[in-house]
Amino acid sequence: MQGLFCLFYNKCNFIRIDEYIIIYKGLDLNLKNKSLVAITVILLSFIFLSAFSNNYQLNDYKYDVVIHRDTWGVPHIYGESDKDASFGLAYAHCEDDYETIEEVILALRGKFASVKGYKYAPIDYLVGLLKVWDNVNSKYDKEISDEVKLICDAYADGVNRYIEKNNIKSNIYPAKGKDVIAGFVFRTPLMFEFDWHLKELMKDEKPSFDKYASRTSTFSMYGSNTIAVSPERSADNYTRITTNSHQPWEGPVTWYEAHINSNEGWNVSGGLFPGSPVIFKGYNDSLSWSHTVNNPDLVDIFELKINPDNENQYMLDGNWIDLEVKEHPIQIKLLGPFKWTFYRDLYWSVHGPVVKTNHGVYALRYSAFDRIGQIEQWFRMNKSSNVKEFKEAMQMMEIPMFNTLYADYMGNIYYIYNALIPKRKNGYQWSKIVPGDDSSLIWDSYYDFSEIPKSLNPKSGYLQNCNSTPYMATVGEGNPKNVLPDEAGIEIFQTNRAFRANELYGQDSSISREEFYKYKYDAYYSKESVMNYALNRFLSEVDRNQDEYIEGIKILENWDLNNNMKNKGAALALLTFELTYNIADFKYDFDKIYKKFKESVDFLKTNYGKLDIELGELQIIKRGDKVLPLSGAPDVLRAIYTKSIDGKEVAIAGDCFFQIIEWDEDGIVNARSIHQYGSATKDSNSPHYSDQSDLFSKNKMKDSFIRFNDLKENIKTSYTP
Repeated sequence: MQGLFCLFYNKCNFIRIDEYIIIYKGLDLNLKNKSLVAITVILLSFIFLSAFSNNYQLNDYKYDVVIHRDTWGVPHIYGESDKDASFGLAYAHCEDDYETIEEVILALRGKFASVKGYKYAPIDYLVGLLKVWDNVNSKYDKEISDEVKLICDAYADGVNRYIEKNNIKSNIYPAKGKDVIAGFVFRTPLMFEFDWHLKELMKDEKPSFDKYASRTSTFSMYGSNTIAVSPERSADNYTRITTNSHQPWEGPVTWYEAHINSNEGWNVSGGLFPGSPVIFKGYNDSLSWSHTVNNPDLVDIFELKINPDNENQYMLDGNWIDLEVKEHPIQIKLLGPFKWTFYRDLYWSVHGPVVKTNHGVYALRYSAFDRIGQIEQWFRMNKSSNVKEFKEAMQMMEIPMFNTLYADYMGNIYYIYNALIPKRKNGYQWSKIVPGDDSSLIWDSYYDFSEIPKSLNPKSGYLQNCNSTPYMATVGEGNPKNVLPDEAGIEIFQTNRAFRANELYGQDSSISREEFYKYKYDAYYSKESVMNYALNRFLSEVDRNQDEYIEGIKILENWDLNNNMKNKGAALALLTFELTYNIADFKYDFDKIYKKFKESVDFLKTNYGKLDIELGELQIIKRGDKVLPLSGAPDVLRAIYTKSIDGKEVAIAGDCFFQIIEWDEDGIVNARSIHQYGSATKDSNSPHYSDQSDLFSKNKMKDSFIRFNDLKENIKTSYTP
């Protein structure tokens, strides 16, 4: 979502504020007397201050719920009914991160710029372009079940209760149940990079739109791992799965851990994002599931032929058709309490949303554009109790993407390449721009659930997906068959994480609990990896006669591809090489690598006084006052992605909240979990702001409780909202 902030800036005549000059569509309001402006703003702010006071009435919410916080501050929500539990979940999450929940609701309402300023106007524009609220309002009554409406309304009430009780100056009060649904409708196309397509279209020159070649920027996806083994592959006959989705460590899509329990059969522990009333990945008494990002082709671009005599007409099947046009208001926060509303025209063709650029007019069509049931499906997954019920939930296909891996108490393991893939007409390069004047190209159906790749209980007793091809989900027999056309865009490559998973889990026929954990934290690059290829080729070509850099060359020669925090070759290697997941996308450039190598050598000498530093000296987790060393690297199973800050590589994404779940021979579930920071994802005053970071740094985990008898001895506080 963050990539949208400047997507249309200086492209669509959005307001710009610069030295008190307001510019909009050629209209200049030059306020040169800054002193007068400042005095006026102060006086008017004082006059209108009372308009912003908060005197909320405490509503009498009829919810029966208790929130228990365990030793680590993780909320365990116990409600009499599902809606009671949803109310408590919202309240607890607000306690830990109200700020992000408010931002999420502001964004989905198209009101972000009215509070945060002009940089956020593209998000408000996109809410209108995607017809988020048109879809929600027209489909909500008929397509959302009564029980999901109840949990959404209850979630909104939980947010409102927190606002009222804490007398917060809120920009979203009152939250509504429809807000919760709209949030998923808005975020879903962004998950499969609808915004990336817009950004490409808004470039000065017409893009080639080779969607996959254009994604060769360094680790453009943060990636995820999910791995399961059945009793046949476990040394102790246990079933195990890891729910190891990687995400940014802060913001609207960072993981939050919670346990939800109701007397209506909802008992699930796992991870969710701000604004969600359901668990996205996790486990209940009977089963567990997790997701990884997949990358099927779910967005198509159509170039429209525009009538030279009418810019709002396009040709379809030999006829001129009127574009649907709507004036969309966008309110911008200026100074103090002042806001400015301007209007953007929104356009649609029968294909979908339309954008006008200086090199053409284009329509976009994307999967699930008319679906609003994402929460409905995740809720059914949360409450499933066996593989049959879980399959039925997956068959809804309201969630249009994500590899999904499943394991249960019966020893079943199950992999699905979940994707709502359009059925397109043959004979066209759908990964590029296609003609918009032929109605036969406008697809209106998808491949059925029975046709997408999947595997149930392969002979190996092992399944994985690490943002890799579905056709190598296991070793030996039982891999999904490749039956869909190439235009579906299904991946055919293996990431390093997938190579290592197959080399570790896939080659060990009797995996103990200790080995399962050890393999998950593996920090090696495979001999099949892009890193190994780039390293060996560079070493075969580099000139060894330059004394100034020979020490660095020897360090790389001796590096064993390990990225443990104690390793003394990883720091130089990670600073030197910029890689991709897919070796077919990697563009080897010796001069570029050599330049980066020399810069890295100079950097280490200047900042650390030597080249063979331990990786943990360079790569750290920083949270408040805590600074801790980290193992890991991009695209290893212990995936870590960093940002250079003050001479350190500070982790910002990758391996984060995850769980390892197991069922014993009697079908009894137990689990462990870890969060990179703690349960208080935004409250820096809380002891749980960073209390899990020490464990995270040491590759350790904590207990996860789903049974009250296990939880009760670990409860630190209990309260009702």
